[in-house]
Amino acid sequence: MDQHRRKQIRLVALDLDGTLLTTNKTISRLTHTRLRDAMAAGVKVVLATARPPRAVRDYYLALKLDTPTVNYNGALIWDEQRGRIVRHVPLEAAIARKVIDFSRKKYPKLVLGVEILDKWYTDHFDETPEYLVETSKKFQPDFVGPLEAFLTVPITKLLLIGNPAWIAELDASIPKKFAGKVLQVRSDPHLLQVMNPTITKALALAQVAEQLGVARGEVMAIGDAPNDLEMLRWAGLALAPENAWDVVKKVVHAVLPSNDRDCVGVALERYVLK
Repeated sequence: MDQHRRKQIRLVALDLDGTLLTTNKTISRLTHTRLRDAMAAGVKVVLATARPPRAVRDYYLALKLDTPTVNYNGALIWDEQRGRIVRHVPLEAAIARKVIDFSRKKYPKLVLGVEILDKWYTDHFDETPEYLVETSKKFQPDFVGPLEAFLTVPITKLLLIGNPAWIAELDASIPKKFAGKVLQVRSDPHLLQVMNPTITKALALAQVAEQLGVARGEVMAIGDAPNDLEMLRWAGLALAPENAWDVVKKVVHAVLPSNDRDCVGVALERYVLK
């Protein structure tokens, strides 16, 4: 890794859950301090997550960031400071409806969520703890009603939530049924995310880096789950916490301590702060 230590890192891209955030969904004191140190030295920090803007805002403000955020695994680049869209790549409503019908025919009790920009729509809100994703632990749906009431415009992301065995089977069967029409990402055993097939965190991050005048080789990315793979492969320096999925550890340049042991803070000390 000596060759990467010598590179000047000008942009740090961070996944949230399992990476920047501890198990308790906080940013550790050391990591917060090192992020502020890096920013004071002119390094740009970009949050790249599956979460919507509303579920990123508190962390963005706490860190006093001034960069765009990559949301919904790259389907949305959001300018938090101005409250505006930089780039939005949605999924056609008709395709989303076909995926829902296909999935619910197999598993009628499947819970679904539809994200359109920064709003959450569903036909049934299930507060069963194991069926709550990070966003739904803090926010309520913006609308609960029949699918026909909101599946009228392209959607940002479809969430299929249920028994991990159902989700595993859908993760295997949806690509066969809808080859080339959707992208699906599984970052949790009980959750499958379905989006436009052309998006990745890597493509969105590349656009943000270009906007900020940062070259690919000057980007350090840290992530822990399969939805981070393309971003990690794209970045000049790719790192993962010890708690990362095995498939992720295989593609990174180095594995760091876990998210509960200052993964990001350690990375900044080792590769950014000289």
